[in-house]
Amino acid sequence: MTVNTYRLLRLLGAFLFCLTLAAPGWARPGAAPRAVADAPALDGLWKGQLKVPGGQLEVIFRFVKLTGGEYFATMDVPLQKVSRMAVKTEVKGDTVRLFAEEANSRFVGKVSADGKQMVGQWQQPGFKVPMTLAFSPLPAMNDKKVRLTPPYREEEATFSNLTVNTRLSGMLTIPAGPGPFPAVVLLSDAGPQDRDGTVGDFAPLGLLADYLTRRGVAVLRFDDRGTGKSGGTPAVTTADLVSDAQAGLNYLRTRPEIDLAHLGLVGHGEGGNVALLAAAQPLPPAFVVALAPYGLPGRDIVVQQQATTLRTLGTENAQIEAATKRQQAMLEIIRQTTDNAQAQAIVANMLKQSNAAIDNATAQSSAAEMTSPRYRYFLAFNPVEKLSAVACPVLLLNGTSDLTINADANLNALKNGLSKNKGVTVKKLQGVNHLFQPDATKWPVINGQPQPNFSPEAQETIREWIMAQAKK
Repeated sequence: MTVNTYRLLRLLGAFLFCLTLAAPGWARPGAAPRAVADAPALDGLWKGQLKVPGGQLEVIFRFVKLTGGEYFATMDVPLQKVSRMAVKTEVKGDTVRLFAEEANSRFVGKVSADGKQMVGQWQQPGFKVPMTLAFSPLPAMNDKKVRLTPPYREEEATFSNLTVNTRLSGMLTIPAGPGPFPAVVLLSDAGPQDRDGTVGDFAPLGLLADYLTRRGVAVLRFDDRGTGKSGGTPAVTTADLVSDAQAGLNYLRTRPEIDLAHLGLVGHGEGGNVALLAAAQPLPPAFVVALAPYGLPGRDIVVQQQATTLRTLGTENAQIEAATKRQQAMLEIIRQTTDNAQAQAIVANMLKQSNAAIDNATAQSSAAEMTSPRYRYFLAFNPVEKLSAVACPVLLLNGTSDLTINADANLNALKNGLSKNKGVTVKKLQGVNHLFQPDATKWPVINGQPQPNFSPEAQETIREWIMAQAKK
């Protein structure tokens, strides 16, 4: 399944900020209005934490001053995979007004005398919260991060998925020493991802691979089909991705450095479901680590995500209930109407009724995606359907601050589906979000700026559990 779960919220209507905020690639670039003469210089990145009742989201505004004195401005929300959303900018004196039209949200703040902070308020319908943005310069085009040679071997890896006649490329990292080593194949979250699972400037799979390899676990991570150096076209369904995971396992089985008896899969998000499906097939992995996988059917996931997001934003229960009913009605239309043209017309009309500001082109585009084969597959996808065939040890891990996958509901569903398996370990991590970042107060400070990291508790939990399997 390549339908990104964040996009699912967008496709079900842009009538609220929370739905649009969850949509990657939704932006249309545009320039901001001309700034007045006494305006402060904004060129650079302005980063801040948007606090919501269920956690917080890092918001990044990027400003580039054009030759006419205007600003080109965009907004990123890495955790929600929002990238380059167009932002209109109005500057008067030390006051800056930012308006993300497509998200129906705005930020109004004042720039400090030293030009390093912008203190103000984020606002959207029914929700206001203070937010402070910190300035950092745009990285120079010729800036290169110095990377120290790691204490392990790195090797470009290319292997074939014979099922779809596609070559996949990635990186194999092997611990120092003679081996053989326990090993894992990393599987990315929904949507085409590079080998590091990069979201904005954060690379969770790359960080996890480094941590595990330094501590005795060989790791293969690879670019998804049609991404980076891998060939083919992006997969349509979750089931399609199982053969990629199997190809990675088969490649490692040819390597003398690998302990074949302790070769597993580690999947993030949808990748966790891919790993579990692969464990139900012949030649399964020796173990599975599933990080924030789906446990509920796709249809329920979509409804729950919208309700959860609305609730964290302080929306009243009556509004949540009304939005949920509209959403369920739309999903039912998609399920019952197999004629795509007819379904698209109905869904587009429902989207426009939900939000009078949505234009025909956007409604038609969203309706087309919502009736596509991959979206229909996701709505019908039941993650627990084949779990009774999973016999290998399984670690299910999720964070309490995950705003994408409700930890309790999904972990409980998976645990019930794996009830016949006596080797299942379930753990929730306090303050960890869907990207497995800890609370922002625990981020390391680099060059004066807090930088997101992979939760040390999560990393060590994964390593310790893998090593425990290797000792059996």
